[in-house]
Formats: sequence, C-alpha cells, structure tokens
Amino acid sequence: MSAVDVEERCISGGCRTSQQQTQSTTQISKVPPPAVTDVPLEIPQPEGEEKKFSPKIESLVNEITKLNLLEVGELNELLKKRLNLPDVPVMPMGGFAPMAQSAPAEEEVEAKAKKVQTSFTVKMVKFDEKQKIALIKEVKNLLEGMNLVQAKKFVESIPVVVKSDVPKDEADKLQEVLSKVGAECTVE
Repeated sequence: MSAVDVEERCISGGCRTSQQQTQSTTQISKVPPPAVTDVPLEIPQPEGEEKKFSPKIESLVNEITKLNLLEVGELNELLKKRLNLPDVPVMPMGGFAPMAQSAPAEEEVEAKAKKVQTSFTVKMVKFDEKQKIALIKEVKNLLEGMNLVQAKKFVESIPVVVKSDVPKDEADKLQEVLSKVGAECTVE
C-alpha cells in the first residue's frame, strides 16, 4: 500500500483522528466483561472420599513410579537445581537426633512410670487364725459360685489371688472388706 492510497482512504473517511480513537477506546472499556459460563465449576470432594487428580498429574506419577532408585536420585537432584531448593538434612521420625546411650534407658524408665495401671490384682497373703470362719464366709459371699467347702480350701491355700483385672476402686474395697475379717491383702 503506497502513501497515496493511504491518503485516499483517509480522505474518503477510512482514517480516524486521535480524538475518535480515544472515544472508541473509552467506549470499549465501559462494556462489562462477558459472563464466565464456559468454565465449569469444580465441585469439592466430600470428606472420606478419595481425591481425584487431573490426568496430567496421574501420568506424571505413573512415570515417576517406573523409575529405579538411581533415576529417582537424579530426578531429585535436578528438581532441587531447577527450583533452587536448598539441601535439607533428613530428620528422624522423632524430630531430633538420637542422644547418648544413657538417654534411652532413662526414657524407658520414665515411660514405665508414666504408664497408668488400670487393672489391679488383689492377693491374699495371710490371715488371722482367730477370724478364719468369718473370712471363709466373706470369701464365699465375695466370690460368685463358691460354696463353703471351696471357700475353706481357697482360704487355706494362701497366698492366693482373690480377684484379678479389677479397677482400682473395686480392688481397694475388696482389700478393705477382707482386712476387716482378718485377712492381709496386697493390691498389685
């Protein structure tokens, strides 16, 4: 297109002045943006359901899982270099480095001390011979399904476990009841 052709177009009304151009630009900017109906909304995944990943991510994961250990190391190195990631030392699962040998022993003792005992065993160690009959009757009442003969044999076979795997309060009550009738009991 030559300069003469451009002038003829401008004369015939094909060219705009700078004032006309600014008016048309301001009119365009006043037009509201088009509605975003073309892009579908993504529905969030409900809890407990497995998250669905995009096909691109799935294909990347599939390719990475096919790599051997050396290739994974090279991939790791390349990603660190490209993404400018610093080398971070790997922390142990506990979040701190292991200490000297004496520390684990102390931790084990503390762990044993921290364990809360929830079940106890009541053991009869000895009894007063003067209160033997009262003790036999009390044992018969405390232990279900026991007759007087069984209760007598039970009491005479001391040391014997009266009840095991009982809560603390029940073990204390049992110890108190048996001590009133002349038995000496321990709660373990």
